[in-house]
Amino acid sequence: MSGPDRTTALLDAAVARIGGARRPGQEAMARAISEVLAEPAPLLVQAGTGTGKSLAYLVPVLAHAVEKGQRAVISTATLALQRQVLVHDVPLVADVVAERTGLRPQAAVLKGWQNYVCKHKLGGGYPADDEPGLFPADATTPDPQRTARAASTLGEQILRVREWAEETDTGDRDDLVPGVSERAWRQVSVSKLECLGTACPMLAECFPEAARQAAREADVVITNHAMLGIAAAGSPNVLPEHDVLVVDEAHELAERVTAQSTLELSATVVERTARLARRHGALGVDLEQAATVLRTRLETVPDGRLRDGLPAGLADAVTLVDAAAREALTALRGTGEAEAGGRLMARAAVLTLTEVTERLLSDRIAQRRDVLWCERGRTGLDAPRLHLAPLDVSAPIADHLLSGRAAVLTSATLALGGTFDAMARTLGATLLGRERGDDRTPDVPGAGRPTRPAPAAAAPASASASADGADADDGRPWRALDVGSPFDYRRQGILYIARHLPPPGRDGTSAQALEEVLGLVRAAGGATLGLFSSRRAAEEAADLLRSELDVPVLCQGDDQLPTLVRRFAEDEATCLMGTLSLWQGVDVPGPTCRLVLIDRIPFPRPDDPVRSARSEAAAAAGGNGFMAVAASHAALLLAQGAGRLVRTMSDRGVVAVLDPRLATARYGTFLTRSMPPMWQTTDGTLARDALRRLATGTSRPAGRTATA
Repeated sequence: MSGPDRTTALLDAAVARIGGARRPGQEAMARAISEVLAEPAPLLVQAGTGTGKSLAYLVPVLAHAVEKGQRAVISTATLALQRQVLVHDVPLVADVVAERTGLRPQAAVLKGWQNYVCKHKLGGGYPADDEPGLFPADATTPDPQRTARAASTLGEQILRVREWAEETDTGDRDDLVPGVSERAWRQVSVSKLECLGTACPMLAECFPEAARQAAREADVVITNHAMLGIAAAGSPNVLPEHDVLVVDEAHELAERVTAQSTLELSATVVERTARLARRHGALGVDLEQAATVLRTRLETVPDGRLRDGLPAGLADAVTLVDAAAREALTALRGTGEAEAGGRLMARAAVLTLTEVTERLLSDRIAQRRDVLWCERGRTGLDAPRLHLAPLDVSAPIADHLLSGRAAVLTSATLALGGTFDAMARTLGATLLGRERGDDRTPDVPGAGRPTRPAPAAAAPASASASADGADADDGRPWRALDVGSPFDYRRQGILYIARHLPPPGRDGTSAQALEEVLGLVRAAGGATLGLFSSRRAAEEAADLLRSELDVPVLCQGDDQLPTLVRRFAEDEATCLMGTLSLWQGVDVPGPTCRLVLIDRIPFPRPDDPVRSARSEAAAAAGGNGFMAVAASHAALLLAQGAGRLVRTMSDRGVVAVLDPRLATARYGTFLTRSMPPMWQTTDGTLARDALRRLATGTSRPAGRTATA
């Protein structure tokens, strides 16, 4: 039996074990992965909601790992999904593989160092963090009662962690239920730079080291995109040696790598580092003076992108910080009288500072490889901070994550505008096998390279178009496959575009758009998820619905997001209005969500430093900067947002976009081709009639709105 055929047999056994039925898209995905494991190359797989992609990649990957002795790393977008894969999906597939092959795959979970409790720190081997955090930084006189309450709560949390640390086998923060605050956890964990390593007196009981040892012995390692970001940023050794990489929710990978590689510098950070250095063996005086100069210089820098790099005065201040930090670093190399843990904490902070200053003073900005900007927070009143982010992360992804191994990159949204090309460039797949240098043109989407739509191919039952990026006629080193979705989107959903509305402006939601929101929600009898471009827009819609309709209306900010989503799911009549946090990851199947409202096309802010720089780079290379960056960003979010509607075979409803540009602008077709293929209309009466029929058929009419 060939590899793909054997994979199909294993998949059937796994699906039967959970009482499911064969899904053609799931089978096509598993077979394609089996082929890539035999002939390593990057494979991009778009697998729509309901495909069952976890089993589709776990079956061939786990079987390959135990039979070929090739370790696999599987990365998820969140710690919660990481836990689900490890606790639920992997054991099921491991049982099937063991029954059919006689070899049972061993799995391990791997997270960042600070996700584990440090027993040495709990035992007093490190000083308490020098953190101002009990009252606002601009407060002149702290409130004694508030400070005492905060200290008492912090002490109680640390005591609970200390008791738990004696019982847990993992030391993993996610296993501590209920959890503790971020501040409390910082008091019981250390970073890799702060760890004493082999000099630690409690090395034999070290939880993060035990997790890494388990990963080095496992057949499959379950990790998360944050760890991939660390690896891509230049620390590939954070992951064990492996021959196979699977990235679930791969559309988020580039942003995670960008975030991991983004640095920050402020006078406050330098001052805090100076205090820590002084406490543990370095004078820190020069560093404090440098912080004062930096603060003065930063106050003169306006918010926004610094296209020409550091201004002269600011460059001098950063140079001063760099020199002072290196002197402190030298002083901290001695043994001194300070405890080893304290010296390591100070040394880690100073070392991090030198890495920031070194990159700020390098020629990466002049070479257009880094983007530099200054900001003062959301209110504009905070102390100014410098930020430095890479213009392009495709090269580090290609070099540190994809090169030399079989790689599967999967998500429900990888083909933007009907082609995988943009995502393949963003994820570094196009760079494999090419000669590159540091002076190369950034490989941003649309940077003057030809694209072509994914060619249609015969597809199984519910699978859609299939594409292969390794066609003999173009020599591409990557493959792509769209296995579609088991859902019949044209029968289950309507995409309504409110073409008659005025284009959205900068002055908030128009009166006409709010009236449209009211009419649609009234017709739906509630049961609405509102996805808005700003908190202000979400609150305006929520206030209107509360005043006009007799349905429960929740708004982001009323409570913690998981609580709001749970309340939304529990009551069919409830509406939930929110912003970007709700566009992805909200899974509320059934009649509770029969209307998804999107107020405008979610283009990035024009003043977004990184995206504006990437757009300029694409245009400079001969491409279309707007389509390469802004439109691709919007397409991805629209696909994710519209995907909140149909989550099961029985879901029915309407996605309503209140931005007429989706129907009238030239880029509208590119955006709608990125969304689930629902039946499309600009007829508001038709959309409202469909919603009324759905509301009438529910078991719980939404008060007076059911008869409106």
